[in-house]
Amino acid sequence: MEVNIEWKNGMAFETEHEGFKMIIDADEKVGGTGRGPSPKGLTLVSLGGCTGMDVVSILRKMKVTFDTFNIQVLSELATEHPKKFKSIVIKYIFEGKDLLNSIQKIKKAINLSEERYCGVSASLTPQVNISNKLIINEEEV
Repeated sequence: MEVNIEWKNGMAFETEHEGFKMIIDADEKVGGTGRGPSPKGLTLVSLGGCTGMDVVSILRKMKVTFDTFNIQVLSELATEHPKKFKSIVIKYIFEGKDLLNSIQKIKKAINLSEERYCGVSASLTPQVNISNKLIINEEEV
């Protein structure tokens, strides 16, 4: 895997990976102009995307269907430098008919992703405490 990151100006960089380009930048209070997402924010995007793809793939194999699936990734950062992630909570939010009958399968898919398949999660742990919450049809289960 390879990425190219080219400085543009200020704190902005243009990144390229697999032919896709994106500007990353910092907030104005640290010298950026807010032209793009922050590197730490993209780490959370990567974590959510990685585990989400795993969960969808596993649930398809288990023949569990759902109407919507969203992931929210929340983090707590250290207050001193380096301002690393102290903890991360991944909220798996599903909506759909008859999902309450599939709770154990959904939990198994989440656990398989977090403990076995998601390389981003494996890269962050055990240094970062990652936990999860499952919400089905607006109810935490």
